[in-house]
Formats: sequence, structure tokens, C-alpha cells
Amino acid sequence: MNQSNLKPAAGATHSRKRVGRGNGSGHGNYSGRGCKGHKARAGGGVRPGFEGGQLPLIKRLPRLRGFSNTYRVKYSIVNVGSLNKFAANSEVTPEELLKAGLIKSINQPVKILGEGKIDRLLIVKASKFSTAAASKISAAGGKTEAL
Repeated sequence: MNQSNLKPAAGATHSRKRVGRGNGSGHGNYSGRGCKGHKARAGGGVRPGFEGGQLPLIKRLPRLRGFSNTYRVKYSIVNVGSLNKFAANSEVTPEELLKAGLIKSINQPVKILGEGKIDRLLIVKASKFSTAAASKISAAGGKTEAL
């Protein structure tokens, strides 16, 4: 197959509507824009959220303003101090954290943060580690493994 031979499926594309080419075309005179008014002008039309002068929804509900990132990754957070629940020389995985009740769900990635002190050697496996957490675990003789 050659890239130059690729075409869209039959019926997938439409020819462009050519307006303002005489009354015989069916799109002459006002070119489908109606007669006069704001939307008939070039650059006419209202901004998104405009409600004809009525106080817009975005201003009536101020708590809903702003932006929420749909690609944000939500982590289950575990502090280093709470890892003392586990026996020395044991392997700490997200499954073990769930059994111990330190996280609520295994569906979210786990991040280990540096709050608290760790006093035993542990092999900790998680999605992410803060710099402080990684240094505290290695200072206690343990190991960190990113999943």
C-alpha cells in the first residue's frame, strides 16, 4: 500500500458549500445568513456564554469558574512514617498497602511521601516517590522500586 493512494471512505467527505454565487444556486442574495442583524455581519455572533444580556450562568454560579485538567493523575498518598506497620525486610507493594488499610483502592497509582520517620529496612514498590521519602527509605537501609 502506498500513502499517496489512500482516500477517505465513499460518502465520508462533502464538497464545500459555495455561497453568494447567484440566486440560481439557492445560496445567493444573503448567502444563508438571513437579513441584516448581528449574525449577518462579518465577525458577527456572540461570545461563548453570552445569554443576550441576561446575567450568564458562569457569573451566576461563581464556584464553577475556572478550569479542571482532565488529564490530571490522582495518586493514593502514603507517608513514610506509616510504613512502620510492616515487618522488617518485607516487600511493600500496593496490594500490601491495601491489605494494611493505608490506601482505599488499587486502581489509583501510589505515591510515597516523606512525612514521618522509618526505622526498618523495607523494599518499597510504588508508582512514585518524593525525594525526601526515597532518601529516608534508603537511609534506613531499604530499597525503592518505581512501578
